[in-house]
Amino acid sequence: MKVLIIGGGGREHAIAWKLAQSPKAGKIWCAPGNGGISEVAECVPVKATDLTGVLEFCKKNNPDLVVVAPDDPLMLGMVDMLQENGFRAFGPKKNAALIEGSKAFAKELMQKYDIPTAGYEVFDDQGEAFAYIKKNGAPIVVKADGLALGKGVTVAMTEEEAENAVKAAMEDGVFGSAGKKVVIEEYLTGPEVSVLCFTDGETLRLMPSAQDHKRAFDGDKGPNTGGMGAFSPSVNYTKEIEAQCMERIFLPTIRAMKAENRPFQGVLYFGLMLTSSGPKVIEYNARFGDPETQAVLTRMKSDLLDAMNAVVDGTLKDADISFSDDASCCVVMASGGYPVKYETGFPIGGISDARKTGAVIFHAGTKLEDGVYKTSGGRVLGVTATGKTAREAAEKAYEAVGGIRFDRMHYRRDIG
Repeated sequence: MKVLIIGGGGREHAIAWKLAQSPKAGKIWCAPGNGGISEVAECVPVKATDLTGVLEFCKKNNPDLVVVAPDDPLMLGMVDMLQENGFRAFGPKKNAALIEGSKAFAKELMQKYDIPTAGYEVFDDQGEAFAYIKKNGAPIVVKADGLALGKGVTVAMTEEEAENAVKAAMEDGVFGSAGKKVVIEEYLTGPEVSVLCFTDGETLRLMPSAQDHKRAFDGDKGPNTGGMGAFSPSVNYTKEIEAQCMERIFLPTIRAMKAENRPFQGVLYFGLMLTSSGPKVIEYNARFGDPETQAVLTRMKSDLLDAMNAVVDGTLKDADISFSDDASCCVVMASGGYPVKYETGFPIGGISDARKTGAVIFHAGTKLEDGVYKTSGGRVLGVTATGKTAREAAEKAYEAVGGIRFDRMHYRRDIG
């Protein structure tokens, strides 16, 4: 099968790496890809959000499957466009991707179908948002309604911090149109867990749990990022909690989307908080998470291409999907200053030595120039290792990290 992957980050490298292991996979392209992805797929100079460019490429090259991995093209309706033109596409249609594309929609869906989540209100008026903050006090959570590269959430410990977050989104426009509306919700406490699943709109097949680290610095300090690392499985996510989530969250969400005439087909990501009153949904993503994908797919024993085909064909209930009992750990190596201001273009050394430890080096923000990898983004590499225990996986990942060098590199030392 000829496969086209849309996107160019660490998640897409992990997907390409896993798809390349399938005996059914033939030619693999990635648009636009990155330096490291070029080792397992042919990179195509088409932006992930260029619907016209992607369609033109498909008409010329006729891929058997197009995997739409990032959130932006999903919300732009890329899957709808591809299917309307006769191409098989993996990922939700635009009306289903709204579960991530609008936090207000997601909260209203959960309220309507009694899916446990934090109490909330939605605002498109800044003054009313300020009044709500004053009435409810802090800590409190402020979220831009739309897509904001994983950076649209502020966990405000003071009323002033919450008001500043509202002002940044609604008045200063730091998230563009995504911040014209905000969701303000109650502050929940407890361990966070990410659970991804394959779903064809009827059947749901879970992947192992993972835990992401969003903050830039050790000890969960500093600004929110797209993710500084992840490990799998979560120590807090027991079989009993999984059963609760299946009954109260996972299946009800799939059924709710079907009932709303928005059947969800693809990968659905559940961001959960394990509170003292039970698991609650913090957020949904309409695709593989990043960097959870790196941690989870390195544990996948079965064929990813088979799973994706089963989702597209509506035969997921019969698919063979299995994962190793091993643990995994992904450490993100980022550019100094990320997620605010950072420089790129620095040569990266030591990747081949790092691989000798057994780790897999997923590229997130790199380019290949004259045979040399250089930094080209905020998150640069996702160094991922597996082991019999979480500690062993983390030790192997950090051993590999220790051999990699580039100017102003930054990474957390407490992942896993």
